[in-house]
Amino acid sequence: MVKNQYGASVREKSMDWILLTIYLVLLFIGWLMVYTVGYRDDPDFSVFNIDYAPGRQLLFVGLSLLLFFIIAIIDWKFWRSFSYFIYLFALVLLGGVLIFGATIKGATAWYTFMGFSFQPVEIAKFGTALALSNYLSSGSINLNNTKEFSRVLAFLLLPVGLIMLQPDAGSALIFISFFILFFREGLSPVVYIIGAVLFSVFIGALLFDITAFLTALVLTVIFLMILTKRHKTYWLIGFVVLVVSNVLAYIEDLMLYAIILDTLALLAISFMIWQRGESRLVMTTLPSLMLCVGLAYAADFTFNNVMLPHQQDRINVWLHPDKCDPRGSLYNLLQSKMAIGSGGFSGKGFKQGTLTKLNYVPEQTTDFIFCTIGEEYGFIGSAAIIILFMGMLFRIVVIAERQRLLFVRHYAYCVAGIVFFHFFINIGMTMGLVPVIGIPLPFLSYGGSSLLGFTLLLGVLLKLDTTR
Repeated sequence: MVKNQYGASVREKSMDWILLTIYLVLLFIGWLMVYTVGYRDDPDFSVFNIDYAPGRQLLFVGLSLLLFFIIAIIDWKFWRSFSYFIYLFALVLLGGVLIFGATIKGATAWYTFMGFSFQPVEIAKFGTALALSNYLSSGSINLNNTKEFSRVLAFLLLPVGLIMLQPDAGSALIFISFFILFFREGLSPVVYIIGAVLFSVFIGALLFDITAFLTALVLTVIFLMILTKRHKTYWLIGFVVLVVSNVLAYIEDLMLYAIILDTLALLAISFMIWQRGESRLVMTTLPSLMLCVGLAYAADFTFNNVMLPHQQDRINVWLHPDKCDPRGSLYNLLQSKMAIGSGGFSGKGFKQGTLTKLNYVPEQTTDFIFCTIGEEYGFIGSAAIIILFMGMLFRIVVIAERQRLLFVRHYAYCVAGIVFFHFFINIGMTMGLVPVIGIPLPFLSYGGSSLLGFTLLLGVLLKLDTTR
């Protein structure tokens, strides 16, 4: 029996069998999918032969179960007591890989030894989750205090900075998942609204013609400012005339005149609102607009002048597939959609996926493992996998909310965020909903680093949950 932060008794209980069962089911399905993709009609092929993907993955599954057992017998207090040491160890691994690591697919993100490779970012996610959870539970941390939030943010920026040096933008993106924890612990929704607006501006600048997009942005601000005036009818008539003028200018390629006209209109209505005594509205709106305009120009400039061709292709595959070569950068996504769609309602059956067996989908054991499920088990199998992951996420949240120890609750939300981002991005990129950025599907994608990393995250959570 231990004491929580309030001095109340905390009894150790059995592990959550529902979450444990989901983990074991996903572990088995993951190996089965790797087997069906890696199966070879070869005399030397065996599920125990580590020269083949199924054999290696079976080894990783065995190591994961061994790791899970070791976690189960370690005292739960170990993870909190050594959280900062694990975090620092992860930073050392991230720094070391830049010097001693192997470069695979353009990223120096792997340690290799005797034919096996290890990605330290998996330890970094785990270490960051522990350190953040410990820090936030160590006292009364106000996330809406700029100074305190800056300290919390430093826990994320250190590993993200090292990961970007590899460079591995996909893995760095996962660290945004910790903002789910911040929201639960009271970070103002305004932060998320601002983030959503800036993200929308960034995507809009890449999706549309930059001049037309910025013009639409200014017109939107003018419209919102008009809504604050008392006699809206006359102003709305003037706004319609302004919009028509912009459309005609765009058609006639006279956008410079439209920009000048829009700027004058914006300044005029801002001056009138200021004269009315609402200076705060003007002082908030105009700087915000300037920030959005600057971000849009920066996004457009970065895409066209800084990004490498293969990085531009990843964005275009997502936002402008019409500009991509179907046999080049668009090939992976087209084959992925074909594989998922060809499965129909019930799928083609175990080891019957033609696109899978003939290796039409690149990286189908790792980034595109969901295609195998879609082709061989159809809508039913795909829906079952999504339901399993949603059940896992729901169960993790249930575990988080029943905790008496703040450290455990914080850690549970870290795990939920990491699993959700991996799940959403991986499945989304196989269907073209998000860019293809190389994010594995938890417990299903081939690879020891990913499987051991997620087992570590989930195993520690199940152990910590026994303290409730």
